[in-house]
Amino acid sequence: MAVQAQPATNASPSPWSAVARAVALLTVAVSVLLTAFAWPSVHSSAHDVPIAVAGPAPTVRQIRVALDERLPDAFEITEVVDTAAAEQLIRDREVYGAIDVSSGAPQVILASAGSTAVAQTLNNIATALSQPQQSQGAKPEAAIRDLAPLPADDPRGAGLAAAALPLVMGGLLAAFLLTRLVLGTTRRVIGTLAFAVTGGLAVSAILQFWLGSLTGSYWANTGAVALSVAATSLSLLGLESLLGYTGLGLGAATMMLIGNPLAGTATAPEMLPGWSGTLGQLLPPGASGRLLRSTAFFDGHGATHPVIVLATWLTLGVLLCLASGLRRRGPSADLVP
Repeated sequence: MAVQAQPATNASPSPWSAVARAVALLTVAVSVLLTAFAWPSVHSSAHDVPIAVAGPAPTVRQIRVALDERLPDAFEITEVVDTAAAEQLIRDREVYGAIDVSSGAPQVILASAGSTAVAQTLNNIATALSQPQQSQGAKPEAAIRDLAPLPADDPRGAGLAAAALPLVMGGLLAAFLLTRLVLGTTRRVIGTLAFAVTGGLAVSAILQFWLGSLTGSYWANTGAVALSVAATSLSLLGLESLLGYTGLGLGAATMMLIGNPLAGTATAPEMLPGWSGTLGQLLPPGASGRLLRSTAFFDGHGATHPVIVLATWLTLGVLLCLASGLRRRGPSADLVP
C-alpha cells in the first residue's frame, strides 16, 4: 500500500533579517508612491500658463505689468489686437484664456473645458479687474465669458479627471493579461488593438452618454481613447517581449509613478512644478488627457502634439515586439499568426 508523503508542517520560520528587509522594502515603496502622487499636487500653481491679452499696446503693457506683480512668472502672454484674434487662439488651444481690453471695459474670456484650474485663476483675475470700478463707486462687475464650457451634467470636469487613471490601468491590464494568456507576438498585438477599439467604444460611451462628461463627436472621442490604450499597451508589450517581466515592470512603473501623476489631466501641465508638466506630456497618460480634451471640447484643435506622442509610443512598442521576435526566430519563434 502506497504511503502518501505528508506536507511539511514544521518548516523553520523566516529569519528576522528577512522580516526587516520586507519592512524596509515596503517602507520605500509607500514613500515612493506618496512622493509620486503628492509632490505634483502640493506644488501645483501657475507656471508660464499661455494666455492672450487683447487691446491697444499701452493698455496691454499695463495688464502685463499688473499680472507680473500679482502672479510673478504665472503667465506666458501673447499680445493680440482684438477680441476675434484672442478667441481664435483659445479655440485653437494655443492659449487657455484671454484678458480683453480692446473695447475699453476689461473682460476675461475663459475655456473652462481646457482646464478648470486655469479657469479659476482667470476668474480671480476678473474679480481683481473689477475692484478699481468698485473703489470708484461704480457697480462692480467681473465681465467673464466662457468660450468652451464644460458639459452641464459635469460642470467640474470630474468625469474626465477621474478617467485618467482607468485609462492607464486599462493599458497595463491589457499588457499583463495578454502576456499571461496569449502566445504569439502577432496574436498579442492584434489582441491589443482589438481591445483598444472595444475599450474605446465602451469608455467613450460611458463618459459621454451616461456620465455626460464629454461632448463633441463620439467617434472622435472613441478614437482618442483607443489610441491612448493602444499606445500604453503596445509599449508595455514591446518592453516585455524584449526584457521579459522586468521590462513589463519598468514600463508599468513609468506609466503609474511618472506618467499618471505628471499628466496634468485634473489641472493643466502648466500648473505642475518645474519641468514635470512638459515631461508628462511626452508620456502616454499626459498625451491621452490632452487629446481627449481636444476631441471632446475643441473640435480636434490642439490634437497634433498628443497624437504624435501616442503614435510614437505605439510604433515603438510594435518595433520592440518585431525586434524581439526576429531575435528569437527559429524553431520556437512565435511570430507565426
